[in-house]
Amino acid sequence: MQRRTFSSLAFGASLALGAIGMVAAKPANAQAWPTRPITIIVPGAPGGTTDIPARIVAQKLSALLGQPVVVDNRAGSAGIIGTQAFLHAPADGYTWLVGNTGSHAINYTAYKKLSYKPQDFVPVTDMISFTNVLVVNAQSPVKSVADLLALLKKEPGKLSYASAGIGQTTHLTSLMFTQRTGTNAIHVPYKGSTPATTSVIAGETTFMFDNLTQSLPQIRSGKLRALAVTSDERQASMPDVPTMAEAGVKDFVVQGWLGFFGAAKTPPEVVAKMQASLAKVMEDPDVVRRFREMGGMPGGEPQPKFADLVSKDQKRWGETIRLANLTLD
Repeated sequence: MQRRTFSSLAFGASLALGAIGMVAAKPANAQAWPTRPITIIVPGAPGGTTDIPARIVAQKLSALLGQPVVVDNRAGSAGIIGTQAFLHAPADGYTWLVGNTGSHAINYTAYKKLSYKPQDFVPVTDMISFTNVLVVNAQSPVKSVADLLALLKKEPGKLSYASAGIGQTTHLTSLMFTQRTGTNAIHVPYKGSTPATTSVIAGETTFMFDNLTQSLPQIRSGKLRALAVTSDERQASMPDVPTMAEAGVKDFVVQGWLGFFGAAKTPPEVVAKMQASLAKVMEDPDVVRRFREMGGMPGGEPQPKFADLVSKDQKRWGETIRLANLTLD
């Protein structure tokens, strides 16, 4: 009996120690993250506005974490294809998603049926933010926002604006502009920002609200004229270009952003480590320089602040979309 009792006690103690070991193993494993390659899904084409910053960050992140960081491009359907692919990956901290204003703010209201919802994700941090810029053909007689508004009111419904596609920020910013100014213009959607800006340069469309990162080279080369930026302050890359408020259009601050998202069930300690790692990358002088040359500002904000930005943009763009009665299939 004594032997049995001792054996039972020893067995029970062994189980208890094993259980404690299992509990202790979880934070230890999380603390060890990452132990293998990381994948960043980019819901855009190689060389695009979303892809270029992501590759800059991936390279720096790989050096910091000591693991390969692979960019996986899954373009199409306003970011939906890439986002769906991300949600099929395990929530283990080895697959992350670069979301943007379209995929994580606009799509929730714009699409009747969407295969994902805000609760599927945990916002990690912003990567880069950028302003939109109102541009016209450099040879156009329109030299200011006031000139454009006068022309729109003189010829209501006859002038046109280009966009990178229905439901994109380039589309909705123009919609917001016409809503706030009581004007009307024809929307001409293109398959991406490059053909859209090309249409303005060619004189096929009258104006466009484009991402500054996309239009800046064409502005600098003298092919496009910048009338105003949608940020709350003037941009260092174009100090002579006024803000929309300075140009006479109040309450018109629009900032586009790219940011990192994890799956909702990703271990919180892994998310925290990823955020801290990305914040360090965003402080790298080379990253700061390259992002600013692109007309953007590096991110790295704490999770709560980025989550608040995402939530506010969901409401902001939702109002614009509902007011325009815009729905996509």
